[in-house]
Amino acid sequence: MSTPSEPLSYRAAGVDIDAGNEVVERIKPLVRRTFRSEVMAGLGGFGALFELGGRYREPVLVSGTDGVGTKLKLAQTLARHATIGIDLVGMCVNDVLVQGAEPLFFLDYFATGKLDVDTTVAVVGGIARGCELAGCALIGGETAEMPDMYPPGEYDLAGFTVGAVEKSALIDGSQIEAGDVIVGIASSGAHSNGYSLIRKILARTGHPWQLDLAGVPLADALLAPTTIYVKPILTLLKQLPVRGMAHITGGGLRENIIRVVPEPLGIALDTSAWKRPPLFDWLQREGNVAEAEMLRTFNCGIGYALILRRDQAGHALDVLEGLGLAAWTIGVVEAARDDGRVHIS
Repeated sequence: MSTPSEPLSYRAAGVDIDAGNEVVERIKPLVRRTFRSEVMAGLGGFGALFELGGRYREPVLVSGTDGVGTKLKLAQTLARHATIGIDLVGMCVNDVLVQGAEPLFFLDYFATGKLDVDTTVAVVGGIARGCELAGCALIGGETAEMPDMYPPGEYDLAGFTVGAVEKSALIDGSQIEAGDVIVGIASSGAHSNGYSLIRKILARTGHPWQLDLAGVPLADALLAPTTIYVKPILTLLKQLPVRGMAHITGGGLRENIIRVVPEPLGIALDTSAWKRPPLFDWLQREGNVAEAEMLRTFNCGIGYALILRRDQAGHALDVLEGLGLAAWTIGVVEAARDDGRVHIS
């Protein structure tokens, strides 16, 4: 026979609805700044509404989803939450951009064991800032408080985006041919890939957060938010016919550019074409990481790549410079060799 006990509540079980409501109220102005004219409703509905209207004749929707991996662990360790949301947006919108799509809207998922209002607002504020940089609307999301699922102070993030492109303007790599040039665009750092290896190297070196890397503390270099390439690349696409693009994420330079190059073609990259940022030199040296491993784990300073005709490469570099992006000719498309499709020197 059960004995009487104290009455239970959701708050007593570890879920604070009032804290969740406070988060919503505090993020509303941040979210509103991202809205586009096509957004049909504000926060609070069960489903987010977005009207395509007459902007496209034959629209193709391009969707993407991602997280930020164990870079989250560093943000949480250093209690620096304001930019990790930019990473989340960047990882998603840069992916749909590869096919020429303009990101239209974004949704996020934030999960934690116990909701800390200030941390949550900081993270969502970063997501809103990332959406502003990408020109897409933060149209909805979910904040989940799940006791016992996460250690104290930890949270997880996921993001989802939908973009659109005219069917006739879809970039699928089918026009790429031998002799085309590969233009690499600078990254802001490691972006959001390779952080499990980075954390191993940090543990080995004693976490020297204030170590100076060419005037930048190591902690700042590691948490530099992912570059969002959307607006400058969409501007470039209005001026030049680009044949293929690649977002350099997991798999690094070795595995990402080749994904958009049709068989039997291959690529040849020249790593002397750009100066590798000091962060990557430090990681390689302190971790005793082989060069091949660096190239298939990190972006090594190239966050995005374009493939276009050789006679248009110079124009592309000039346009990118005018848009504030450092870029270099880093390789060529070639006939595949007997020993593989990717060659890096």
